[in-house]
Amino acid sequence: MHIVIMGCGRVGSTLAHTLVDLGHTVAVIDQDPDAFRRLRGNVAKHAVRGVGHDREVLQTAGIDRASAFAAVSNGDNSNIIAARVARETFGVEHVVARIYDPRRAAVYQRLGIPTVATVRWTADAILRRMVPGDAQLASEPEWQDASGTLAMRETALPETWAGRSIAELERGRGLRVVYVTRSGRILLGGSDEVLESGDVLHVAARARDLRALPERLADETERG
Repeated sequence: MHIVIMGCGRVGSTLAHTLVDLGHTVAVIDQDPDAFRRLRGNVAKHAVRGVGHDREVLQTAGIDRASAFAAVSNGDNSNIIAARVARETFGVEHVVARIYDPRRAAVYQRLGIPTVATVRWTADAILRRMVPGDAQLASEPEWQDASGTLAMRETALPETWAGRSIAELERGRGLRVVYVTRSGRILLGGSDEVLESGDVLHVAARARDLRALPERLADETERG
């Protein structure tokens, strides 16, 4: 695949090196030529100086043949404009924008523009570990797809499910246990995995179905 990255800071340069190591071709766009010092020689030769939402700059970077585009500069407006140009003008299939303002990120997610709200995501992850079990923090999704249809949420295992399998818990509820946190360890959610007291479940489902997740798990009569 050919991938275009706008922004040659720490995130952009890390993405570029990782993608090249995976066998992809990459072009990196940045307005500051000094930023390209972060790039290794084989990646730096494909660096493009310019504004990442300028069509000519994008074409120089090979946007016409790109399978993916990442806007990870330090400007929210620039990132979202560039992401929209890549998707709407050049038809790039996989587009993502880094957004610092979580309020903007929520708006763009509803518009179907995949975003990563760096500050909000990091803060939420830290808060969950600082104040485990807080009902308000636990009510917010850990992850949500760009359309808002699917989400993943963290919830403590009800004691009534200890000693039973993940398959039993999932059956008829329209949800999937992605992974389990147990005594500091991460376990993938295999259907045969037997749940234990103190487990924390990370559950994916339709966003609307996750709003009453603890109640749904507590109701052993629910089957859909």
